[in-house]
Amino acid sequence: MDKRNRSAGIALALAAVLVTTPLLPLALWSFAGEWRFPDLLPASWSLRGWEALLAPGSRFTEAVLNSLVIAAAVTAAAVVIGLPAGMALGTHDFRLKGVVIFIILLPILVPPLASTMGIHLTFIRLGLADTMFGVFLVHLVPTVPYTAIILTSVFAERTGELEEAARTLGAGPWQAFWHVTLPQVAPGVAVAGLFAFLISWSQYILTVLIGGGTVITLPMLLFSAASGTDPVITSTLAVVFALPAVVALLLALRYLNPGNERGFLGVGKVS
Repeated sequence: MDKRNRSAGIALALAAVLVTTPLLPLALWSFAGEWRFPDLLPASWSLRGWEALLAPGSRFTEAVLNSLVIAAAVTAAAVVIGLPAGMALGTHDFRLKGVVIFIILLPILVPPLASTMGIHLTFIRLGLADTMFGVFLVHLVPTVPYTAIILTSVFAERTGELEEAARTLGAGPWQAFWHVTLPQVAPGVAVAGLFAFLISWSQYILTVLIGGGTVITLPMLLFSAASGTDPVITSTLAVVFALPAVVALLLALRYLNPGNERGFLGVGKVS
């Protein structure tokens, strides 16, 4: 088992290196004053990129806060919606189950631009266009299917024996779920939540169409900067934009590593 855990740790560390290595040039560019080809390192260093983002009149802080609030709210809602759906699909077999799964996946199978245009017209009639709440709702379209399918696979691997034992000892359905089921599926819930957060955090088309330019998020600033001619500003925004993915990877390495005896958030290692 130790050899297996060591191999899994090496694989996760290698994945971390592969993910973070492409970010090194962006990090260097964000602090570069002058960097000309074919120099391996910048000829001079500067904080111009970071100063520009934090300068008065910049919408960087507003964009980051909007992105964090929307992504956090979408993550919570997607997990709340996806958890019972995943539990039902993963633990029960019924007729037309494949059709139900197909319907759940339909929002991510249809091109997002096509589906969002129809949603936009509906949101205009409902007064939800150009609002943060409208952006929050439209971000649920791609996040809920992923969350539900991930949690379906998590619950499909469970037999329910521990829950039956808890009920035999007098626990009610809610007590069995809270004290037995939830701690056991916590790593899977964490993975589903991380996916939901990153999907919402990186949304551009959905935010532009539903937010209408009123709701400014970090991807919108990044796309705008990328169309310009200043690689320092673009790289600085890209570094900030990539931080949640790096943090998510570090959390996965810390809490989802099979060799970590604490398990996820200290609830115990899942066998």
